[in-house]
Amino acid sequence: MSWFFSASWGAWALVVALAAILRGRPFVIFVAVLLGVETLVAVPLAPITGRLFPVYAYLQVALCVHFAMLTVPRMRSFVYRALVSLPASWFLAATLLAFPWAIAHAFGFHPWGLALPYAIAFAGLVDSFVSRRTHVDIVIGPASGTTLVRVARRAGGDARPLRIVQITDPHLGPFMSAARLARFCERAVAERPDLVVLTGDFLTMESQHDETLLGRALMPLAALEGRCFACLGNHDLEAPAHVRAGLAAAGVKLLVDESARVDTEAGPVEILGFDFRFRDRKAHLDEVTALHPREAGVIRIALLHDPGAFRHLPPGTADLVLSGHTHGGQLGLLWLGLPHTIVSALSRVPDHGLWRRGSDLLYVHRGTGHYGFPLRLGVPPEESVLHLHRTAAG
Repeated sequence: MSWFFSASWGAWALVVALAAILRGRPFVIFVAVLLGVETLVAVPLAPITGRLFPVYAYLQVALCVHFAMLTVPRMRSFVYRALVSLPASWFLAATLLAFPWAIAHAFGFHPWGLALPYAIAFAGLVDSFVSRRTHVDIVIGPASGTTLVRVARRAGGDARPLRIVQITDPHLGPFMSAARLARFCERAVAERPDLVVLTGDFLTMESQHDETLLGRALMPLAALEGRCFACLGNHDLEAPAHVRAGLAAAGVKLLVDESARVDTEAGPVEILGFDFRFRDRKAHLDEVTALHPREAGVIRIALLHDPGAFRHLPPGTADLVLSGHTHGGQLGLLWLGLPHTIVSALSRVPDHGLWRRGSDLLYVHRGTGHYGFPLRLGVPPEESVLHLHRTAAG
């Protein structure tokens, strides 16, 4: 297997060199570390793949091609995604999960069950494409307490709740084509909501080259003119002009530290959209909230991409804050009916579902797509209709 060792590390060096020539330093570091760690695991595992080694070698080649092509990022054809991008993403995730097997083999053991991480990753690949369509009842109204806690959903008593569809983190790229996002939007329109809100992270490096792509994907929302609003996410700061153009083409109003008022069948609603900030978030949120005081008797919805910033919002900013960003935790136990994810295990950031801090409510959408780690695992994409009820005192 010496040739596999040489070919794998030679491909790593070639991809890193291409990244250095064609892309900036951050991408070079990203490729060198991620592909380097994967190669460290993949090489020692190759001798124990047996008759499946030709498939294993093909997948390693596909992964290197995938990273090499990212040095000239653009949306690829269905055939390319089926033969390269998606197998490479699955193989990358599975090989990273197989790290313990590589360690065992390096110390002279003959570990059993190597197929397990690859089977788990394949289940995650399938999970990445199978969204769950649900209806979520949320009751707004007075409550006590200052601690942020996850809360159960329950129905209210009014006959006409406010109906909201949220789309967040589509991340147009290998896992989210324009056609697939358009189908999400078509189903959103079919639900006949009062509002559609989009809470950021529309593009990836693959989709940033085409300024018309997002507009085409979101075009079904044009049927709900005047009822669609958006805020920016962190990835939108990489290509803000393309994001603005795409939203405008589909008739979606972008709110960047701005508010808008819309009359619905459930009554008037004010939407406050926050810009994304990496630093000084509390000062930023305080300033924007002060510039846009609430209108008495009107439901207010706040769009805040990162739920980690929710704790910095002044109390009473909105009846409901809608966020995304976490992809629902992306790796978790929702398959088993449990709420736990890697995000909740490693941080205090709300990962998915409904949260309360006193009278302040936060709903964290699991995301329409994903990015970063190359698949979901136990945390499927979400398609929900939120039914916002008022209590008698709300």
